[in-house]
Amino acid sequence: MSKAWIQAKHPEFVRDLFKFFCQSCEQLEQQFAAFDRDGAVDFGLLRDLVGVEMNKGLLWRMKDTAHHVFRNDPHSQLGGQFLDWAMGYIFHETLKLKEDAYQKQNYAPWFHRLHDGDLSGSEKDITDQFFLVLSQTEESMRREIDRIRFIIDKCRQLLPYYLHRYSDNVLLARYIFSQNELVRAVFKNEYDTLIQAIYGNEPERMFILAAQSLRLGGWVEEAAEAVDRALKQNPASKIVLQEKKIIDNWADRMKD
Repeated sequence: MSKAWIQAKHPEFVRDLFKFFCQSCEQLEQQFAAFDRDGAVDFGLLRDLVGVEMNKGLLWRMKDTAHHVFRNDPHSQLGGQFLDWAMGYIFHETLKLKEDAYQKQNYAPWFHRLHDGDLSGSEKDITDQFFLVLSQTEESMRREIDRIRFIIDKCRQLLPYYLHRYSDNVLLARYIFSQNELVRAVFKNEYDTLIQAIYGNEPERMFILAAQSLRLGGWVEEAAEAVDRALKQNPASKIVLQEKKIIDNWADRMKD
């Protein structure tokens, strides 16, 4: 990919980066909650999240997209460099977690059966020694999960301030609107900080940009919903009222 092409596609890469981050957070946290509850994660799901060179998973795509966004940003910021490193770190730490999950899922039951079986003294001794190492895998998994959670938390804090310059990105606005439940679940108490950082004192802008994108894509009902949300935010806004008039006229023409 040429640098010029990447910069031309920058708005799409920013949207994709945010999307991949939210989706990754949701799926990883589901696995971490399972570990908190049962002491285990799903190796197959982690394998799919990471993927392979010829079939990259969600985390791999997030890492690569982070490189495109932050290493080709003409207005490079330290926060962006931190985010680039952090998203790569999440990927590599999940690789380690995946390998530990494989050991725990596939070999721990075997060692349990051996340990409880009919072994000679020397066989039992070596089995005990190996089992001691394997039993430390769960401790490693806990440390890996804690590190990933910590880095994700820092990404949630850094992303809003990096995205401040993208208040006109219609693709980003449309994603936040269309996947609002997921975005809120990921950012939790920091959701309002995210919207404030991007759109300042005009939170209705997110809904208006989303409405414009949806309307141009032919999704009139969804666009109308976005405008209604914008009206609730700022019923006196001229831009909001103008977009509502456009959508109302569009809807009337469709009825005829």
